[in-house]
Amino acid sequence: MSRDVRQNNVDLSIFVPCFNEHANIANTLMNIRKAAEFHDLRYEILVVDDGSTDGTKDAVRSFQERYSEEPIHLFVLGRNMGLGRNYVDAAFWGKGRYYMLVNGDNAEPVETISLLFSKLGEADIVIPYFGDRDGRRWYRRLTSNNFTRLINFVSGLRIKYYNGPCIHLRYNVMRWSPDTNGYGYQAELICRAIEEGASYTQIQVANTDRTTGNSSAFSIKNIFSVGHSVTQILLRRLRQFLFY
Repeated sequence: MSRDVRQNNVDLSIFVPCFNEHANIANTLMNIRKAAEFHDLRYEILVVDDGSTDGTKDAVRSFQERYSEEPIHLFVLGRNMGLGRNYVDAAFWGKGRYYMLVNGDNAEPVETISLLFSKLGEADIVIPYFGDRDGRRWYRRLTSNNFTRLINFVSGLRIKYYNGPCIHLRYNVMRWSPDTNGYGYQAELICRAIEEGASYTQIQVANTDRTTGNSSAFSIKNIFSVGHSVTQILLRRLRQFLFY
């Protein structure tokens, strides 16, 4: 399902979402910078401040001034639009052939980011999973495992994890944009892209929990959004069964 949409000689656009990540964003950007040192990679970093109220954008600008050679682009939104919305919008703002997320909460260590960089181009989708290398709290691991089982049951796939820092062809993100603003966007996109013929590979990586701040993954708004994503995946599978 490859399609050459490379522009301006950028291999990879890295989307970094932030919502009140003042204490974490500099470390996140430093991890990307350190990981990139091990690879001959032409990349850009798209930081999206999703209506933060804690000075996140100031921390990003301070990092930009300190490391002016880093290709960092900051987008400041006037109000919170949601992770899924930001993920798709940033794909349109980017210029790379490939596209990936690195969370602004400093959850992905340098080792993980570097390993993902090394898999660039091996498939249309590089899907990371944590397995026994998941360093998050037990209730987050339990929630993620149950979500993965649910999506696999609904979609008929056997993916090991749906919410990690996947690498996609940027064209596929734009073409098969998930119809959600919440945390189910990656599951929608993976299922749709594979349904459309995208190749994929899965790789085990390490993960940690955020050191400061709270995750919004368990908000009521996000729970309803995830339910919407599950419904979308189920309806597409039913359509495939009934009409194709």
